[in-house]
Amino acid sequence: MHELELSKAFTLMEPGPVVLVTTHDGKHDNIMTISWTMVMDFTPVFAITTGEWNHSFAALQKNRECVIAIPTVDLLDKVVGIGTCSGADTDKFPRFALTPVQARLVRPPLIKECLANIECKVIDIVEKHNIVVLEGLAAYIDTARQETRTVHAVGDGTFIVDGRKIDRKKMMASKLPPGI
Repeated sequence: MHELELSKAFTLMEPGPVVLVTTHDGKHDNIMTISWTMVMDFTPVFAITTGEWNHSFAALQKNRECVIAIPTVDLLDKVVGIGTCSGADTDKFPRFALTPVQARLVRPPLIKECLANIECKVIDIVEKHNIVVLEGLAAYIDTARQETRTVHAVGDGTFIVDGRKIDRKKMMASKLPPGI
């Protein structure tokens, strides 16, 4: 074993997949790229990490709703582009040729080009750690989509693409919720 610089330790544990989060501030839709996500339980409750540095954060605080859109590897350049510009001065839907789709339960739109979308409401904001806790309200998946591989950020500007799935559902059956 060789010692790793402590400031790089997070690259060993980065979660995934990278997601796009849409918000609406009362006037405009916006999209932000988020690489720090977490499933908190099966109900479903999720968490993302963001804060004042993101233009969308004020909309999350004020309107307390969003959509988590799950892009695939073919959208990676758009995902990175979205994450490297600000919604304060950029209308990201037309700039990145993405199609907003009316959500059923929240004002922020789904993203048509993404593999899946989850409508969410904010149920808590843990300011000390910049964690936004979200409750999933409705979920959608594009089962006709050819590309289904998601991407995971390493944290240093590189990404890992999902690969082969390994099935252990029978071994884990006692720990999974019914119907999974």
